[in-house]
Amino acid sequence: MSTVTSMERAAPVSATPAPAPRAAPWTDAWRERLEAALRAVVGPVAGFALFVLVWQVVAMRIPEIPTPGVTWQAAVALFSDPFYDNGPNDKGIGWNLLASLQRVGIGFGLAALVGIPIGFAIGRYAPVRAMFSPIVSLLRPVSPLAWLPLGLLLFKAANPAAIWAIFICSIWPMIINTAVGVSRVPQDYLNVARVLNLSEWKVTTKVLLPAVLPYMLTGVRLSIGTAWLVIVAAEMLTGGTGIGFWLWDEWNNLKVEHIVIAIFVIGIVGLILETLLVALARRFTYTEE
Repeated sequence: MSTVTSMERAAPVSATPAPAPRAAPWTDAWRERLEAALRAVVGPVAGFALFVLVWQVVAMRIPEIPTPGVTWQAAVALFSDPFYDNGPNDKGIGWNLLASLQRVGIGFGLAALVGIPIGFAIGRYAPVRAMFSPIVSLLRPVSPLAWLPLGLLLFKAANPAAIWAIFICSIWPMIINTAVGVSRVPQDYLNVARVLNLSEWKVTTKVLLPAVLPYMLTGVRLSIGTAWLVIVAAEMLTGGTGIGFWLWDEWNNLKVEHIVIAIFVIGIVGLILETLLVALARRFTYTEE
């Protein structure tokens, strides 16, 4: 009995370590937000700084290329009065940009009105698909600018010819993506609609349209990017007003810093259009949890 008692007394008592203090939940949340903000800001800022540095080095070696500082000063002077109007061939960059956006809007809207119903018909009905799929496959790879002379021949004017080029380049992604979306609608949905004896209009609006909408918006996003690319080249060839014509006119005037500014403006507007349509597509894209 004494042996057991002595062993019990000799056994060391293990002390439990005190738990480490834990940060408050709101601290962790703020830290995660700060890290996410830094990742979102530091990367683009570093990339743009590197771009400006390379631009400065190239401009120092090639005197014909304006430096970032010279371009910035020209941009400040240019955008101090972007909407001046000294006649049909001397308008501010703001008027030219609005003219390009108007042409893109008209051509793009007409392409949506024509292309989306055709895409629904191709995806929904096998005879229509067999009839139109070869035509789409044949004409889709043709460069949009190849259609511009035909537009000038048909419309006898530069502005509708440029809209025609926008229309013809915007319609193919809408047709193809809409047709693919319709063809991928589960057959069970259509069987239920058939059992309920729904009309074709209700099948299209209540069954097909909600399922096809993400595909359709993807086609719209691709189309607007292509349309904005094409309008600059079309306006260079047709003249008149527009950001493409303004860029070419500044080249004829040997204002290289204005050409660089036009490149940035075209890129920024294209990025804004792309971002808006991506946000719209995400809003109507449904994922399975």
